[in-house]
Amino acid sequence: MNLELSKINNVHFIGIGGIGISAVARMMKVMGKNVTGQDMQDGEIVKELKKLNIEINIGHQSYENISDDTELVIYTVAIETYDKELFEKLKSQDKFIIKSYPEMLGVISEDKYTIAVCGTHGKTTTTGMLKEIFVDNGSDPTVIVGSLLKDKDGSRTNFIHGTGSHFIVEACEYRRSFLNINPDIVVITNIDNDHLDYYKDIEDIKSAFRAFVEKLPEDGYVVCNIDDENIKDVVNGIKAKVINWGEYFDGELKLKIPGIHNKKNAAAATAVALTCGISKEKSQEYVKNFPGTWKRFEFKGKLPNGVLVYDDYAHHPTEITSTLEGFREIYPKSKGWNITVIFQPHLFSRTKLLLNDFAQSFYDADQVIILPIYYAREVDDGSISSLILSDEINKFTHNSKVFLDFKSSENYLGAELPSMGEKNIIVTMGAGEASKIGDIILK
Repeated sequence: MNLELSKINNVHFIGIGGIGISAVARMMKVMGKNVTGQDMQDGEIVKELKKLNIEINIGHQSYENISDDTELVIYTVAIETYDKELFEKLKSQDKFIIKSYPEMLGVISEDKYTIAVCGTHGKTTTTGMLKEIFVDNGSDPTVIVGSLLKDKDGSRTNFIHGTGSHFIVEACEYRRSFLNINPDIVVITNIDNDHLDYYKDIEDIKSAFRAFVEKLPEDGYVVCNIDDENIKDVVNGIKAKVINWGEYFDGELKLKIPGIHNKKNAAAATAVALTCGISKEKSQEYVKNFPGTWKRFEFKGKLPNGVLVYDDYAHHPTEITSTLEGFREIYPKSKGWNITVIFQPHLFSRTKLLLNDFAQSFYDADQVIILPIYYAREVDDGSISSLILSDEINKFTHNSKVFLDFKSSENYLGAELPSMGEKNIIVTMGAGEASKIGDIILK
Protein backbone atom coordinates (compact mmCIF):
# COMPACT_ATOMS: atom_id res chain seq x y z
CA MET A 1 0.00 0.00 0.00
CA ASN A 2 1.17 3.54 -0.80
CA LEU A 3 1.22 6.05 2.03
CA GLU A 4 -0.49 9.44 1.72
CA LEU A 5 -0.24 10.93 5.19
CA SER A 6 -2.90 13.54 4.47
CA LYS A 7 -5.47 10.75 4.11
CA ILE A 8 -4.47 8.91 7.33
CA ASN A 9 -6.41 9.56 10.53
CA ASN A 10 -5.55 6.71 12.93
CA VAL A 11 -1.94 5.73 13.62
CA HIS A 12 -0.66 3.05 16.02
CA PHE A 13 2.96 2.77 17.21
CA ILE A 14 4.68 -0.44 18.35
CA GLY A 15 7.63 0.37 20.61
CA ILE A 16 6.37 3.94 21.00
CA GLY A 17 8.74 4.59 23.94
CA GLY A 18 11.82 4.48 21.70
CA ILE A 19 13.72 7.75 21.53
CA GLY A 20 13.41 8.06 17.75
CA ILE A 21 10.00 6.54 17.02
CA SER A 22 8.41 8.63 19.79
CA ALA A 23 9.36 11.76 17.85
CA VAL A 24 7.29 10.53 14.90
CA ALA A 25 4.41 9.86 17.30
CA ARG A 26 4.65 13.49 18.43
CA MET A 27 4.67 14.57 14.80
CA MET A 28 1.54 12.58 13.97
CA LYS A 29 -0.19 14.10 17.01
CA VAL A 30 0.72 17.63 15.89
CA MET A 31 -0.68 16.79 12.45
CA GLY A 32 -4.04 16.15 14.13
CA LYS A 33 -4.09 12.37 13.85
CA ASN A 34 -5.48 9.97 16.45
CA VAL A 35 -2.33 8.37 17.89
CA THR A 36 -2.16 5.21 20.02
CA GLY A 37 0.76 2.99 20.96
CA GLN A 38 2.24 0.15 22.94
CA ASP A 39 5.57 -0.57 24.59
CA MET A 40 7.13 -3.22 26.78
CA GLN A 41 7.82 -0.79 29.61
CA ASP A 42 7.01 2.62 30.98
CA GLY A 43 9.62 5.35 31.16
CA GLU A 44 10.27 9.07 30.81
CA ILE A 45 9.48 9.12 27.09
CA VAL A 46 6.18 7.26 27.56
CA LYS A 47 5.18 9.55 30.42
CA GLU A 48 5.74 12.61 28.23
CA LEU A 49 3.69 11.10 25.39
CA LYS A 50 0.82 10.37 27.75
CA LYS A 51 0.75 14.07 28.63
CA LEU A 52 -0.23 14.63 25.00
CA ASN A 53 -3.28 12.39 25.55
CA ILE A 54 -1.78 9.50 23.60
CA GLU A 55 -3.26 6.20 24.79
CA ILE A 56 -0.46 3.68 25.40
CA ASN A 57 -0.62 0.02 26.45
CA ILE A 58 2.33 -1.04 28.63
CA GLY A 59 3.46 -4.64 28.93
CA HIS A 60 3.59 -7.51 26.46
CA GLN A 61 3.37 -6.12 22.92
CA SER A 62 0.57 -7.72 20.96
CA TYR A 63 -1.28 -7.56 17.65
CA GLU A 64 -4.49 -7.39 19.70
CA ASN A 65 -3.51 -3.93 20.95
CA ILE A 66 -4.11 -2.53 17.45
CA SER A 67 -7.66 -1.19 17.13
CA ASP A 68 -9.86 -2.07 14.16
CA ASP A 69 -9.93 1.49 12.82
CA THR A 70 -6.12 1.73 12.55
CA GLU A 71 -4.92 2.79 9.09
CA LEU A 72 -1.15 3.00 9.69
CA VAL A 73 1.12 1.02 12.02
CA ILE A 74 4.65 2.31 12.67
CA TYR A 75 6.97 -0.13 14.43
CA THR A 76 10.42 -0.21 15.95
CA VAL A 77 12.84 -2.34 13.90
CA ALA A 78 13.67 -4.28 17.08
CA ILE A 79 10.57 -6.43 16.64
CA GLU A 80 11.91 -7.80 13.34
CA THR A 81 14.45 -9.77 15.36
CA TYR A 82 13.10 -10.00 18.88
CA ASP A 83 9.38 -10.46 18.37
CA LYS A 84 9.26 -12.35 15.10
CA GLU A 85 5.76 -13.69 15.72
CA LEU A 86 4.31 -10.19 15.99
CA PHE A 87 6.36 -8.98 13.04
CA GLU A 88 5.22 -11.83 10.79
CA LYS A 89 1.60 -11.24 11.77
CA LEU A 90 1.93 -7.57 10.88
CA LYS A 91 3.48 -8.39 7.51
CA SER A 92 0.78 -10.91 6.63
CA GLN A 93 -2.22 -8.59 7.15
CA ASP A 94 -3.77 -6.31 4.52
CA LYS A 95 -5.99 -4.12 6.73
CA PHE A 96 -3.54 -1.26 7.26
CA ILE A 97 -0.25 0.14 6.02
CA ILE A 98 2.85 -0.78 8.04
CA LYS A 99 6.09 1.17 8.14
CA SER A 100 9.21 0.88 10.25
CA TYR A 101 10.56 3.97 12.01
CA PRO A 102 13.41 4.34 9.45
CA GLU A 103 10.91 4.00 6.61
CA MET A 104 8.83 6.81 8.12
CA LEU A 105 11.90 9.07 8.11
CA GLY A 106 12.04 8.36 4.39
CA VAL A 107 8.41 9.40 3.99
CA ILE A 108 8.92 12.62 5.97
CA SER A 109 12.11 13.53 4.08
CA GLU A 110 10.49 13.21 0.65
CA ASP A 111 8.87 16.64 0.80
CA LYS A 112 11.48 18.57 2.79
CA TYR A 113 14.98 19.90 2.20
CA THR A 114 16.62 17.27 4.39
CA ILE A 115 19.77 17.68 6.45
CA ALA A 116 20.75 14.23 7.72
CA VAL A 117 23.36 14.04 10.48
CA CYS A 118 25.16 10.71 10.67
CA GLY A 119 28.36 9.36 12.22
CA THR A 120 29.47 7.00 14.95
CA HIS A 121 29.81 9.75 17.57
CA GLY A 122 28.46 13.26 17.96
CA LYS A 123 25.42 13.08 15.70
CA THR A 124 22.92 13.87 18.48
CA THR A 125 24.82 16.95 19.63
CA THR A 126 25.43 18.14 16.06
CA THR A 127 21.72 17.71 15.25
CA GLY A 128 20.89 19.69 18.38
CA MET A 129 23.32 22.46 17.44
CA LEU A 130 21.75 22.69 13.98
CA LYS A 131 18.34 22.99 15.60
CA GLU A 132 19.68 25.85 17.76
CA ILE A 133 21.13 27.68 14.75
CA PHE A 134 18.12 27.27 12.45
CA VAL A 135 15.51 28.06 15.12
CA ASP A 136 17.38 31.14 16.39
CA ASN A 137 17.76 32.28 12.78
CA GLY A 138 14.00 32.07 12.28
CA SER A 139 14.18 29.28 9.70
CA ASP A 140 11.46 27.29 11.51
CA PRO A 141 12.79 23.75 10.77
CA THR A 142 11.23 20.39 11.53
CA VAL A 143 13.65 18.40 13.74
CA ILE A 144 13.84 14.77 14.84
CA VAL A 145 16.70 13.83 17.14
CA GLY A 146 17.68 10.69 19.04
CA SER A 147 17.66 12.37 22.43
CA LEU A 148 15.75 15.09 24.25
CA LEU A 149 16.65 18.65 23.35
CA LYS A 150 16.59 21.22 26.12
CA ASP A 151 14.52 24.29 25.33
CA LYS A 152 15.03 27.74 26.79
CA ASP A 153 11.91 27.35 28.96
CA GLY A 154 13.33 24.20 30.58
CA SER A 155 11.15 21.74 28.63
CA ARG A 156 12.63 18.83 26.66
CA THR A 157 11.55 17.19 23.44
CA ASN A 158 12.90 15.02 20.61
CA PHE A 159 10.67 16.66 18.01
CA ILE A 160 10.39 20.24 16.78
CA HIS A 161 7.42 21.03 14.57
CA GLY A 162 8.36 23.56 11.93
CA THR A 163 6.59 25.10 8.96
CA GLY A 164 9.80 25.92 7.10
CA SER A 165 11.34 23.92 4.27
CA HIS A 166 14.15 22.29 6.30
CA PHE A 167 14.03 18.87 7.93
CA ILE A 168 16.95 18.24 10.29
CA VAL A 169 17.21 14.60 11.31
CA GLU A 170 19.61 12.38 13.22
CA ALA A 171 20.43 9.51 10.87
CA CYS A 172 21.49 6.21 12.44
CA GLU A 173 23.76 3.79 10.59
CA TYR A 174 22.70 0.69 12.54
CA ARG A 175 21.35 -1.96 10.16
CA ARG A 176 21.83 0.62 7.38
CA SER A 177 18.60 2.25 8.52
CA PHE A 178 19.69 5.73 7.32
CA LEU A 179 19.43 4.51 3.73
CA ASN A 180 15.68 5.10 3.99
CA ILE A 181 16.23 8.86 4.25
CA ASN A 182 16.24 11.13 1.18
CA PRO A 183 19.00 13.64 1.98
CA ASP A 184 19.97 16.96 0.43
CA ILE A 185 22.84 17.49 2.88
CA VAL A 186 24.65 14.69 4.70
CA VAL A 187 26.81 15.48 7.71
CA ILE A 188 29.35 12.80 8.67
CA THR A 189 30.76 13.55 12.10
CA ASN A 190 33.16 10.58 12.03
CA ILE A 191 33.28 6.85 11.22
CA ASP A 192 34.46 4.37 13.85
CA ASN A 193 34.14 0.70 14.72
CA ASP A 194 30.70 0.15 16.22
CA HIS A 195 27.57 -1.97 15.81
CA LEU A 196 29.82 -4.94 15.16
CA ASP A 197 26.93 -7.25 16.02
CA TYR A 198 25.64 -6.24 12.58
CA TYR A 199 28.62 -5.00 10.54
CA LYS A 200 31.53 -7.31 9.73
CA ASP A 201 34.30 -4.72 10.05
CA ILE A 202 35.18 -1.08 9.42
CA GLU A 203 35.08 -1.60 5.65
CA ASP A 204 31.52 -2.90 5.91
CA ILE A 205 30.60 0.16 7.98
CA LYS A 206 32.19 2.46 5.39
CA SER A 207 30.21 0.77 2.64
CA ALA A 208 26.97 1.81 4.36
CA PHE A 209 28.08 5.44 4.61
CA ARG A 210 29.16 5.33 0.96
CA ALA A 211 25.72 4.09 -0.07
CA PHE A 212 24.16 6.92 1.93
CA VAL A 213 26.17 9.76 0.36
CA GLU A 214 25.53 8.27 -3.07
CA LYS A 215 21.83 9.04 -2.52
CA LEU A 216 22.62 12.77 -2.64
CA PRO A 217 21.66 14.77 -5.73
CA GLU A 218 24.34 16.56 -7.75
CA ASP A 219 23.46 19.85 -6.05
CA GLY A 220 23.67 18.23 -2.61
CA TYR A 221 26.44 18.49 -0.03
CA VAL A 222 28.51 16.24 2.20
CA VAL A 223 29.89 18.03 5.25
CA CYS A 224 32.73 16.04 6.81
CA ASN A 225 36.36 15.94 7.88
CA ILE A 226 38.10 15.07 4.62
CA ASP A 227 41.34 14.39 6.51
CA ASP A 228 39.73 11.45 8.33
CA GLU A 229 41.11 8.23 6.81
CA ASN A 230 37.81 6.40 7.19
CA ILE A 231 35.89 9.19 5.48
CA LYS A 232 38.20 9.71 2.48
CA ASP A 233 37.07 6.50 0.76
CA VAL A 234 33.43 7.24 1.50
CA VAL A 235 33.33 10.62 -0.25
CA ASN A 236 35.92 10.08 -2.99
CA GLY A 237 34.43 10.72 -6.42
CA ILE A 238 30.82 11.30 -5.34
CA LYS A 239 28.65 13.65 -7.42
CA ALA A 240 27.65 15.92 -4.52
CA LYS A 241 29.90 18.74 -3.31
CA VAL A 242 32.19 17.88 -0.38
CA ILE A 243 32.70 20.54 2.29
CA ASN A 244 35.43 20.20 4.91
CA TRP A 245 34.07 21.27 8.27
CA GLY A 246 37.68 21.50 9.49
CA GLU A 247 37.88 24.90 7.80
CA TYR A 248 35.25 26.17 10.25
CA PHE A 249 36.82 24.79 13.42
CA ASP A 250 37.44 27.42 16.09
CA GLY A 251 39.42 26.21 19.08
CA GLU A 252 38.60 29.42 20.97
CA LEU A 253 34.83 29.10 20.55
CA LYS A 254 33.12 29.35 23.94
CA LEU A 255 30.37 26.73 24.28
CA LYS A 256 28.14 25.80 27.20
CA ILE A 257 29.23 22.17 26.84
CA PRO A 258 32.90 21.22 27.19
CA GLY A 259 35.28 19.18 25.05
CA ILE A 260 37.13 19.68 21.80
CA HIS A 261 34.78 17.10 20.25
CA ASN A 262 31.90 19.51 20.77
CA LYS A 263 33.84 22.31 19.08
CA LYS A 264 34.21 19.94 16.13
CA ASN A 265 30.46 19.31 16.18
CA ALA A 266 29.94 23.08 16.19
CA ALA A 267 32.23 23.42 13.16
CA ALA A 268 30.16 20.86 11.26
CA ALA A 269 26.93 22.64 12.17
CA THR A 270 28.39 25.99 11.12
CA ALA A 271 29.47 24.59 7.74
CA VAL A 272 25.96 23.20 7.12
CA ALA A 273 24.31 26.48 8.06
CA LEU A 274 26.53 28.39 5.65
CA THR A 275 25.32 26.25 2.73
CA CYS A 276 21.79 27.26 3.73
CA GLY A 277 22.55 30.97 3.76
CA ILE A 278 23.31 31.51 7.47
CA SER A 279 26.63 33.27 8.01
CA LYS A 280 29.48 31.78 10.00
CA GLU A 281 29.32 34.70 12.45
CA LYS A 282 25.62 34.23 13.11
CA SER A 283 25.95 30.46 13.44
CA GLN A 284 28.72 30.72 16.00
CA GLU A 285 26.68 33.19 18.04
CA TYR A 286 23.64 30.91 17.94
CA VAL A 287 25.56 27.74 18.76
CA LYS A 288 27.06 29.37 21.85
CA ASN A 289 23.56 29.24 23.32
CA PHE A 290 23.20 25.48 22.80
CA PRO A 291 22.57 24.01 26.28
CA GLY A 292 23.29 20.37 25.41
CA THR A 293 20.94 17.40 25.31
CA TRP A 294 19.51 14.79 27.61
CA LYS A 295 22.14 12.33 28.87
CA ARG A 296 25.04 14.23 27.30
CA PHE A 297 27.12 15.81 30.07
CA GLU A 298 23.82 16.28 31.90
CA PHE A 299 24.04 17.78 35.38
CA LYS A 300 21.58 15.92 37.60
CA GLY A 301 22.12 17.56 40.96
CA LYS A 302 24.29 18.32 43.98
CA LEU A 303 24.36 16.34 47.22
CA PRO A 304 24.32 18.12 50.62
CA ASN A 305 28.02 17.28 51.08
CA GLY A 306 28.92 19.02 47.80
CA VAL A 307 29.25 15.96 45.52
CA LEU A 308 28.14 16.74 41.96
CA VAL A 309 26.17 14.10 40.03
CA TYR A 310 26.17 13.92 36.22
CA ASP A 311 24.82 11.50 33.61
CA ASP A 312 26.23 10.79 30.16
CA TYR A 313 25.28 8.48 27.31
CA ALA A 314 28.87 7.56 26.35
CA HIS A 315 28.97 3.83 25.61
CA HIS A 316 31.82 3.49 23.10
CA PRO A 317 35.53 3.84 24.02
CA THR A 318 35.99 6.94 21.85
CA GLU A 319 32.97 8.58 23.47
CA ILE A 320 34.14 7.70 26.98
CA THR A 321 37.59 9.19 26.34
CA SER A 322 36.17 12.39 24.82
CA THR A 323 33.57 12.81 27.57
CA LEU A 324 36.10 12.41 30.38
CA GLU A 325 38.47 14.84 28.64
CA GLY A 326 35.56 17.30 28.61
CA PHE A 327 35.04 16.80 32.35
CA ARG A 328 38.72 17.44 32.99
CA GLU A 329 38.50 20.75 31.11
CA ILE A 330 36.07 21.99 33.75
CA TYR A 331 37.19 19.89 36.73
CA PRO A 332 40.98 19.49 36.40
CA LYS A 333 42.81 16.93 38.48
CA SER A 334 45.50 19.51 39.16
CA LYS A 335 42.96 21.47 41.20
CA GLY A 336 41.97 18.51 43.34
CA TRP A 337 38.86 17.27 41.52
CA ASN A 338 38.09 13.56 41.76
CA ILE A 339 35.86 11.78 39.26
CA THR A 340 34.05 8.50 39.96
CA VAL A 341 32.53 6.88 36.87
CA ILE A 342 29.69 4.37 37.25
CA PHE A 343 29.75 2.60 33.90
CA GLN A 344 27.34 0.05 32.49
CA PRO A 345 28.70 -1.65 29.35
CA HIS A 346 26.16 -1.77 26.53
CA LEU A 347 25.91 -5.07 24.59
CA PHE A 348 28.02 -8.19 24.97
CA SER A 349 29.25 -7.91 21.38
CA ARG A 350 30.50 -4.32 21.71
CA THR A 351 32.20 -5.04 25.05
CA LYS A 352 33.95 -8.13 23.69
CA LEU A 353 35.05 -6.75 20.33
CA LEU A 354 36.30 -3.43 21.74
CA LEU A 355 37.56 -4.78 25.06
CA ASN A 356 41.10 -3.42 24.78
CA ASP A 357 39.84 0.01 23.73
CA PHE A 358 37.39 0.11 26.64
CA ALA A 359 40.17 -0.86 29.04
CA GLN A 360 42.20 2.19 28.03
CA SER A 361 39.38 4.74 27.90
CA PHE A 362 39.12 5.61 31.63
CA TYR A 363 42.47 7.37 32.17
CA ASP A 364 40.80 10.59 33.28
CA ALA A 365 38.71 8.87 35.97
CA ASP A 366 39.92 8.38 39.55
CA GLN A 367 37.59 5.45 40.18
CA VAL A 368 35.57 3.26 37.81
CA ILE A 369 32.63 1.21 39.03
CA ILE A 370 31.53 -1.41 36.51
CA LEU A 371 27.91 -2.60 36.48
CA PRO A 372 26.50 -5.73 34.81
CA ILE A 373 26.42 -5.57 31.01
CA TYR A 374 23.19 -4.20 29.54
CA TYR A 375 22.42 -6.96 27.07
CA ALA A 376 19.47 -5.30 25.27
CA ARG A 377 18.94 -7.33 22.10
CA GLU A 378 21.61 -9.99 22.76
CA VAL A 379 22.09 -13.32 24.54
CA ASP A 380 24.95 -13.98 26.97
CA ASP A 381 27.22 -16.73 25.61
CA GLY A 382 29.54 -16.54 28.63
CA SER A 383 32.55 -15.25 26.70
CA ILE A 384 32.53 -11.71 28.12
CA SER A 385 31.49 -10.12 31.42
CA SER A 386 31.81 -6.98 33.48
CA LEU A 387 34.41 -8.79 35.60
CA ILE A 388 36.59 -9.37 32.54
CA LEU A 389 36.27 -5.70 31.58
CA SER A 390 37.13 -4.52 35.09
CA ASP A 391 40.22 -6.75 35.16
CA GLU A 392 41.34 -5.32 31.82
CA ILE A 393 40.87 -1.74 33.02
CA ASN A 394 43.02 -2.52 36.05
CA LYS A 395 45.89 -3.54 33.79
CA PHE A 396 46.14 0.11 32.76
CA THR A 397 44.79 2.30 35.56
CA HIS A 398 44.23 0.06 38.61
CA ASN A 399 41.11 2.02 39.54
CA SER A 400 38.22 -0.32 38.71
CA LYS A 401 35.76 -2.22 40.88
CA VAL A 402 33.04 -4.53 39.55
CA PHE A 403 29.60 -5.24 41.01
CA LEU A 404 27.42 -8.13 39.90
CA ASP A 405 24.15 -6.29 40.56
CA PHE A 406 22.90 -2.73 41.03
CA LYS A 407 22.09 -3.20 44.72
CA SER A 408 25.70 -4.09 45.57
CA SER A 409 26.96 -0.96 43.84
CA GLU A 410 24.36 1.15 45.68
CA ASN A 411 25.49 -0.29 49.02
CA TYR A 412 29.13 0.44 48.17
CA LEU A 413 28.35 4.03 47.21
CA GLY A 414 26.22 4.45 50.32
CA ALA A 415 29.28 3.62 52.40
CA GLU A 416 31.62 5.81 50.32
CA LEU A 417 29.51 8.97 50.00
CA PRO A 418 29.92 10.20 53.60
CA SER A 419 33.68 10.45 53.06
CA MET A 420 33.27 12.38 49.81
CA GLY A 421 32.77 16.11 49.73
CA GLU A 422 33.35 19.11 47.55
CA LYS A 423 35.52 18.54 44.48
CA ASN A 424 34.04 15.07 44.03
CA ILE A 425 32.03 14.17 40.93
CA ILE A 426 29.98 11.06 40.22
CA VAL A 427 29.21 10.36 36.56
CA THR A 428 26.76 7.62 35.60
CA MET A 429 27.68 6.53 32.11
CA GLY A 430 26.33 4.24 29.39
CA ALA A 431 23.40 3.62 27.06
CA GLY A 432 21.60 1.36 29.52
CA GLU A 433 20.27 1.96 33.01
CA ALA A 434 23.27 3.34 34.90
CA SER A 435 21.45 6.65 35.38
CA LYS A 436 19.17 4.92 37.89
CA ILE A 437 22.11 4.82 40.32
CA GLY A 438 22.46 8.59 40.09
CA ASP A 439 18.74 9.05 40.72
CA ILE A 440 18.97 6.88 43.83
CA ILE A 441 22.01 8.78 45.10
CA LEU A 442 20.20 12.10 44.70
CA LYS A 443 17.13 10.83 46.54
